[in-house]
Amino acid sequence: MRKSLPPLGWLRTFEAAARHLSFTGAARDLNMTQSAVSQQIKSLEGFLGQPLFLRRPRALELTEAGITYLPVVREAFRTLVRGTQAVTGDQQNSVQVQSNISFAVNWLAPRLPAFRAAHPDVHLNIYTELWEPREMAEGAAVEVRFSLRPSDTVRAELLRTDHYYPVCAPGYEVTLDTLQQHPLFDCSNLLSNWEIWTEEQGLNWENPPITYSTTYLVSLSATMAGAGLCLAHDAIVRDLIEQGRLVAPFAHRAVMPEAYYLLLSPQAEETPGALAFADWIRREMDADGMA
Repeated sequence: MRKSLPPLGWLRTFEAAARHLSFTGAARDLNMTQSAVSQQIKSLEGFLGQPLFLRRPRALELTEAGITYLPVVREAFRTLVRGTQAVTGDQQNSVQVQSNISFAVNWLAPRLPAFRAAHPDVHLNIYTELWEPREMAEGAAVEVRFSLRPSDTVRAELLRTDHYYPVCAPGYEVTLDTLQQHPLFDCSNLLSNWEIWTEEQGLNWENPPITYSTTYLVSLSATMAGAGLCLAHDAIVRDLIEQGRLVAPFAHRAVMPEAYYLLLSPQAEETPGALAFADWIRREMDADGMA
């Protein structure tokens, strides 16, 4: 007799692969090999009798069946998380927070002692993403998302807009006239980029060579090592500038099309710990933006 449900592990692997649109990303999240992820997806597709992904040369794409099945799987995991928290009794003060990795490392982590001092009873679990997720990860109560205006499928509150500009290591010699001759770094797939910044400065560049990375952490690390200049914005570099690890050699700040948004899951609205963290991050982001 055919089982009515596939193994839970297959479903978790499917959710991770769909979230990243990558078997490699899912493997990293789940501490599995890429081949094991691929095999579990094939097993799940065999169980369901239809494909969940289109295997493109450079990326995955959800099929219609995958698009339909994904929210069902995510809601099932959310139900399990809520039920487990209800049984263990820690749903009030244990909060899962999601953000991109650069924000978590450069803004959130240095401020965690202040949050801990203000809310010693709230325990945070922090999950990071490289790219803007389509939806909150299962179990996440609070998300800080850096993106263009999120889709109407999620409830998003604008936390703060920001400005971006070039930064370099202290003592690195550069002027606007020589800028194009230096190694330049940037984070890929952002509208706040070198092309726009240089246009606003009246510099007429044609296809300058730029080294791109999928996260600001790479470009910032290279820049702090003296490898060149990178673009960054206040939220992730202000502390580094105040610490003397980076400098902003030019006065011009460009307004970012992207911004920071706060997202709360439905269960967070009834979770004191999640509400406390959301209120704290609103105040911190507001104060930091006015600094």
